Amino acid sequence: MDGQRLFYVTVSGTPEELGFNQGYKLRQQIQNFVEQRLRAANAYMWERGKRDIPGFFDAAKRSLEIYKTWDDEGYREHMALAEGARVDPVALYATANMTDLRDVVLLSESAATAGTTPDEGCTAFVLPKNKTAEGDIIGAQTWDLNPTDVNYVVAIHRLPDDGPETWSVTCSGCLTLMGMNEHGLSVGTTNIKTKDVQDGIPYLGLLHRAIRCEDHFEAVDVIEQAPRSGAHTYWLADANDATFLETSPSKTIHRNLNDSALCHTNHCQDTSLVELEAEEPIESTKKRLEKAQALTDKGNHNVDTIKDIFANREDDVHSINRYEEDEQGTATNSCMIAIPAQRELWACKGPSDRGEWRQLHFKR
Repeated sequence: MDGQRLFYVTVSGTPEELGFNQGYKLRQQIQNFVEQRLRAANAYMWERGKRDIPGFFDAAKRSLEIYKTWDDEGYREHMALAEGARVDPVALYATANMTDLRDVVLLSESAATAGTTPDEGCTAFVLPKNKTAEGDIIGAQTWDLNPTDVNYVVAIHRLPDDGPETWSVTCSGCLTLMGMNEHGLSVGTTNIKTKDVQDGIPYLGLLHRAIRCEDHFEAVDVIEQAPRSGAHTYWLADANDATFLETSPSKTIHRNLNDSALCHTNHCQDTSLVELEAEEPIESTKKRLEKAQALTDKGNHNVDTIKDIFANREDDVHSINRYEEDEQGTATNSCMIAIPAQRELWACKGPSDRGEWRQLHFKR
């Protein structure tokens, strides 16, 4: 993954034009992404003793119908994206939202997950003004999943006819994963797992709707009130305030920004969600949270110091910076740093110390 350069695509127009043009421009990438994600989903389910790809697609079909009603614009963009890429829209939806939809199939109050080894994990944090060199809120995260996903990381620059200009750092064919809009509103997520899964909206649909909001309060309402399918944490930040939401389909816990950095990795922190947790947290998620909290609490941070945090390898295979050769089943596929007050957005493809960081500029 040495020397990875973040590629970007600009699309404009109606939801249909935004989607179709993205799909057309990234057609081969998207087709390959769907194929490799299906292999990853099958392997994941196989490891957990359930060979149910048909059930995975059924969950996607049910979710897509809910998404159509809940966010018509996002649904239309997704359908056009699939058309432009010449892929089945259900297959694209299923693989793009793999983490949530496989949880719908695998996790429940009665699901037995003993013996499984969770291996995924992002590290995210939001810094208050008193912890940054310029006195601006900063939101940042790594996005870590299947090592092969790094080949499909892309930045999507959206210029819609209606709604804000947005940048999203995501995978080819996917809606918003993490990013910023022209108002400075910035969004991101980390994955957690709870048993109270249900048919609902997966995380990419939630983030794609949230990034079209005017401020962080509106975005918080979008996430909190949505019929969520799986568990995630979401960070939502603008120039004046920020919130971390620790969520399952049935619960939403608010962590409001004060004088300390808000940090999250891949295990539940709130007691009520710990009781619902579907898999026992592994050492990596605990080590990364401890390290992120310690490093961010030092304060006086800027873009360069955060790049250094994301490059940290002090805990070897349990470090914030995760390499494919660690053979942990996951790797850092991209990183993002957002300064809402300045509308300043930085991203890289791959680990912080191996990817080429690029600033993503707004036109409006």
